[in-house]
Amino acid sequence: MRSPGHSPTILPNGARDGRDMRWEAHRTRRRRQLVEAALKAIRKHGAGVGMDEIAATAGTSKTVLYRHLGDRSGLYHAVVASVDETILADLAAARESGEDVVSRIAAMVSSYLHMVERDPAIYRFVMTRPLETTEGDPSDPIRQITGHIGEQLTQVLHEHLSRTGRVAEADLLAPVWGHGIVGLVRSAADHWLTRTTSTPILTVDDVTRAVVALIRPALDHQAPAPDQPKT
Repeated sequence: MRSPGHSPTILPNGARDGRDMRWEAHRTRRRRQLVEAALKAIRKHGAGVGMDEIAATAGTSKTVLYRHLGDRSGLYHAVVASVDETILADLAAARESGEDVVSRIAAMVSSYLHMVERDPAIYRFVMTRPLETTEGDPSDPIRQITGHIGEQLTQVLHEHLSRTGRVAEADLLAPVWGHGIVGLVRSAADHWLTRTTSTPILTVDDVTRAVVALIRPALDHQAPAPDQPKT
C-alpha cells in the first residue's frame, strides 16, 4: 500500500490513476469514520477528551489518528468542520420552515439552541480553541462557523428588508443584524450552559422567545410611504 503522502500518478492522457482515486476515497471514508468516533468519544468523556480515548473509541491506535487527522489541532479542525456542516444543514431546513421573517429566524435560533442542548460536550469542545488557534485569526474555525451562520441570517434579513420597502437600508442593516444575532445567541447559549442553581431554568423555547422579543420591533418596522405629490 502506498504511503498517505504519495504524489498522485498522472496518466499520459491527464487522467488520474485508478489506484490513486481508490486510495483517496479510502482516506476520505476513513477520515469520516475517525471524526465520527471522535464525536462519540467527546460525548462520552467530555470536551477534555484525550487522543487515547478517541483511539480506543475508534478501535484503532493513536498512530492511525495522527496519520489521518494530524495532531490534536488537526483533530479539532476536522471535528469543527463536521459540526459546521451539520449546523448549516439544520439551519437551511429551519429557515424554510417559517412563513415570515420572525418565524424563520426563530426557527433558526431554536435549531442552534437545540444543537447546544442535545450535544453540550460537542459545543464546549468546539468553543475551546487549541493553543495553535487564536480568536480573530481569519482561519479560526469558530469564526468560520459563526460567519457561515451570520451569512444565512443576513440573507434572510436582506430579503425581508427589501420586500418591506427598506432596500436603501438592507445592505447596511442585514449584515450587522445577521452577525449580531449570532453573537447574541452564542452569548445566551454560553450563559445558559453555565447556569447555576440560583439561575432560573430556561428551555430552548424560553431563550428563543427572549431573542425574538428583542429583534421583533426592528423587523416589524415598515419603511415610511413616499411623499405624495402635491396637487
